[in-house]
Amino acid sequence: MPSVIQDDRSRRASKDGIIKFTNCRLVREDNIVEQDLWVSAVTGKIIRSQEAFYDHHTVPDTVVDLGGRLVAPGFIDVQVNGALGFDFSVVPEDGDMSSYATNLVQVNQGLIRTGVTSYLPTLTSQRSEVYRQTLPLLGPSGRLRLPENGAESLGAHCEGPFLSPTKNGIHNLEVLLAASRGFADLEECYGEENLRPAKKTTTASQVRPASVKMITAAPEVGQIAAAIPEVAARDIIFSIGHSECTYEEAAAAVGAGATMVTHLFNAMRPLHHRNPGIFGVLGTPESFPRPYFGIIADGIHLHPTSIKIAFNAHPDGFILVTDAMRLAGLPDGVYDWTNGDRIIKKGALLTLEGSDKIAGSSISLVDCVSNFLNWSGASIIDGIRAVTSTPAKMLGLQSTKGTLRSDADADLVVLTEDIDDSGASKLIVDQVWKFGSKVFDREIS
Repeated sequence: MPSVIQDDRSRRASKDGIIKFTNCRLVREDNIVEQDLWVSAVTGKIIRSQEAFYDHHTVPDTVVDLGGRLVAPGFIDVQVNGALGFDFSVVPEDGDMSSYATNLVQVNQGLIRTGVTSYLPTLTSQRSEVYRQTLPLLGPSGRLRLPENGAESLGAHCEGPFLSPTKNGIHNLEVLLAASRGFADLEECYGEENLRPAKKTTTASQVRPASVKMITAAPEVGQIAAAIPEVAARDIIFSIGHSECTYEEAAAAVGAGATMVTHLFNAMRPLHHRNPGIFGVLGTPESFPRPYFGIIADGIHLHPTSIKIAFNAHPDGFILVTDAMRLAGLPDGVYDWTNGDRIIKKGALLTLEGSDKIAGSSISLVDCVSNFLNWSGASIIDGIRAVTSTPAKMLGLQSTKGTLRSDADADLVVLTEDIDDSGASKLIVDQVWKFGSKVFDREIS
């Protein structure tokens, strides 16, 4: 494996070429260790400290004393619909996608302040023209490795429009599709060019991943079940969601290549003792494939005990998500929604005006982790894993994201654990580093 230690000439290009974090506690996948961490601000990678010090006799350009605080991999949120007043699913009325791109960068810069360094921008059920206009801008964005751009897209998450009309949630019924032709209908809806990798040069090995990284659909709708193998073959995650499917249908979908469940328990057939529905696939024998699953731990979408049951059923598949809408980061109030409805925001609670129907969330991912820790009694390692290494594995990115192992991207979150008089724990984001460069510091922001 090649070294990620840059030569002296490259290091002189950056005053912070090699950075050593010291007096810190590293949150690894299975334990918390008191250990230094070395990163390169030039390559944007975590480096092998032993190699740097003993083999290359490297002296760090910068030493950062973290005063005993926690260092975790950058958080990954696989379901974000928007934030700070911007909705990924809304195309500017004048059709000017340059303003869309500008707003996207502003959201990325806002998300990273919450510890989210990578995410899947999520599109709700829309007409085909919306997908075709927005997906080229929402595809993987990390190839330029620019920390100042904020959180990095790992590819778009298309949540719909191939959903059950009886489990649509706040998705517009008028735009839902049945996919009577299977995968051909997905290509027609999202655009065939957004579902396949694109060559960056004439060199066949250099390809840009597809704009779409995940599709949420209901397997029982039309010929969606028949499309699952083709979705998986393109390195796109098929996630079961907004569905009435039975346990048998869900198990068949997993057998065909579905590897994720979107916001478990919400917008799906409830657990029943004679037919456990989608939840039942979490309890299949470990020798059989079991999907990952998203959980919204905002205290609104799910009862804390339901979250604990899901975690205990399949801890290795447990992923915390925000399902954040464009109202995340905005003050409480009443706001217009894309389909003409209005949404009431009260804290993290979003509901459709005139009803008690939940309309997404506005919670931050770090608060989801804190809630999970307090409700489940799980360890900090379990909570951090649910927003780092587990989503990275689900996405097939475990060698570069969601880990503090050498050669991974130097996406880091520095955390303080605050415990109040009642014993409740709250994680606070103190610093965020993207590709080895500090992009947020709570003390100076």
